[in-house]
Amino acid sequence: MREKRVAVGALLAESERLAREGKTPMFVALNKELIGLVVVADVLKPTSTKAIAQLHSKGVETVMITGDNQKTAAAIAKQAGIDRVFAEVLPEEKAVRVKQLQQEGRLVAMIGDGINDAPALAQADVGIAIGAGTDVAIESADVVLIQNDLVDVVTALRLSGKTIGNIKQNLFWAFFYNSLGIPIAAGLLWPFFGVTLSPMIAAGAMSFSSISVLLNALRLKRFKKSQQ
Repeated sequence: MREKRVAVGALLAESERLAREGKTPMFVALNKELIGLVVVADVLKPTSTKAIAQLHSKGVETVMITGDNQKTAAAIAKQAGIDRVFAEVLPEEKAVRVKQLQQEGRLVAMIGDGINDAPALAQADVGIAIGAGTDVAIESADVVLIQNDLVDVVTALRLSGKTIGNIKQNLFWAFFYNSLGIPIAAGLLWPFFGVTLSPMIAAGAMSFSSISVLLNALRLKRFKKSQQ
């Protein structure tokens, strides 16, 4: 409007009020005369506020990167409980903002669904795409949420934690079996007790080790999405 030299003073206060409510006002002019406002707004899903609260409970800082104006972004962030906002960000600048967070020493998980989000998803330490998003975003992401629900981000974090824990358990037991069995098979107990390890017993112990690791990994199939 400034570039076209259209005076917006008559509706400026109203546009700011709407922006503070989380809506995006757009001025409409005809023949360089202001004729009104068009207002658009995305409805905040109840589950989004729930997801933000659950992320906070896990010590995760939440950041919103958006092209919306500062007042609208701040209003939405306040409703959702988001910690930090980058507003009025051009599409090509989203990846720059992600890199800025990384330079602050943070591990960044970026959630997006549009073509404009693809570079930021690729830049992030973990890119998370919404399943209902564009193919470009999905291809750029490391994780794809099948449902269009941010609560699944919390589920993905819980599942990844369970998976890492399971891997560590399997490594421990594999190391335990080998550190115990190999010295005995090599004759460690023969000088003291005259005990050796039969090849058949060694093969059975190795099979038992593999089976126990496999069964432990299969416990992840019992993982259930949190109902909190």
